[in-house]
Amino acid sequence: MKRIKSFLFENKSTRQTVAKNTFWMFFGEISSRLLRAAILIYAARILGAAGLGIFSYAITLAAIFTILSDIGLSAILTRETAKNPELRSKYLSTSLFIKLILMAISALLIIFAAPLLTKIEAARELLPVVAFILFFDGMREFCFSLNRALEKMEAEAIAKTLTNILIFVLGIIFLIIDATPKSLALSYTIGSGIGFIFTVWTLRHYFKDIISNFSKNLLWPIFSAAWPFALNGLLSGIMLNTDTVMLGWWRSASELGYYAVSQRMIQMLYLIPMLFATSIFPLFAKLAQKENEKFKLVLEKAIAISMMLGLPLILGGLILSKNLILTLFGKEFIFAAPSFNILLFTILLIFPGVFISNAAFAYNQQKRFIGFLALGALGNAALNYFMIPRYGIEGSSLATLGAQILSTGFIWITFKKTINFKVFTHLKKIFIASIIMTIFTLLIQYLNINLFINLGISALIYFGMLHFIKEQAFSEVKDIFLQSKLKI
Repeated sequence: MKRIKSFLFENKSTRQTVAKNTFWMFFGEISSRLLRAAILIYAARILGAAGLGIFSYAITLAAIFTILSDIGLSAILTRETAKNPELRSKYLSTSLFIKLILMAISALLIIFAAPLLTKIEAARELLPVVAFILFFDGMREFCFSLNRALEKMEAEAIAKTLTNILIFVLGIIFLIIDATPKSLALSYTIGSGIGFIFTVWTLRHYFKDIISNFSKNLLWPIFSAAWPFALNGLLSGIMLNTDTVMLGWWRSASELGYYAVSQRMIQMLYLIPMLFATSIFPLFAKLAQKENEKFKLVLEKAIAISMMLGLPLILGGLILSKNLILTLFGKEFIFAAPSFNILLFTILLIFPGVFISNAAFAYNQQKRFIGFLALGALGNAALNYFMIPRYGIEGSSLATLGAQILSTGFIWITFKKTINFKVFTHLKKIFIASIIMTIFTLLIQYLNINLFINLGISALIYFGMLHFIKEQAFSEVKDIFLQSKLKI
């Protein structure tokens, strides 16, 4: 117990700290997302596709107006306080001042401007409530950036889990009392608000003298470093949310509900590389431009591990998608399956792309990729314009995939000129294990065995094959958590 406690709550070495933070990031996000997925599934069965579509549409529409509320402040706070701990208080105070102003402006825009962009009256009514959800979520995430700078992700995990337990419990209670999208929105607001208060309380030590630590001299350096993030965030937000907003212009609330299900399931999978990337980013920041060969090796291993997890998810997801949606959401949502299958292929781009983008940020090259993100955002809007009226949610999914190919592909090619990293040479054994797993997954499904038994057996076969053929990425993961030597 002493060794476990030491491993989970102390920073003792580089590899142990990465492993500890990865564990807590996964624990916090996975437990939180599972709770949110559970309330989403419950809400889908209670509200139906139309009710769920209205709630999801209101959230997405409001999210567009919060895109610029961060302008990279969280990432800058993490990066600068990790590099310069002596300036932590000044960066925290000054960034917080900027963040509060931007969040207040975003909330006002959601309440007064967002209603002008939708014809769905029920979604308009939810926007004032949704504004509070996004305000509390945004401020809580800003506080988490301090945890990440301190490499204390355990505090973040506890706060996230508590927040989502509250949302889950309140969501069920509110929907039992009144089965409407507004009840669901209120449960999110209250749970998120309490979670924000708890997060501030856990960090209260760092908020002492918050006013006196404000530095006007840091305003310009922060804005100077932030404007590329602002543009990147704007373009990424447009690419992420355009499809849902444009679907609301031409399609029904029910179709919005189907798309929300397929999109939320895929976004759950995106968490896997994002959490690992967040945990490893402080190491990227320390190695960048100082130990390039070591940086390259860490990047290659991170991408290999992400693809080791991503490839079987794509193949298994294509086989089991209909059964999965039927089991979780019911027959009404079976129309979400084709959209989900298309979005699965974005994993090939998102999983490695997260690490490449973080690597570029560590090298302070984010300005170089604004054009590529603009290309992806404009491409997404154009493809949605032509494909949604004809193909509905399947067309929107194809547009998303096309936009990701444009933006991520160019970013990948460009950063490779800075760090000539290799990826595909590491994937041969992963591909072999994935194909073997796929054969067994198909066989088990043909025998009509329970979905969750199939998932469990398929996972055991896949990881068993990786162990048997001695896949290096799999061995690295085992070494980290068994506290063996990570050779980087």
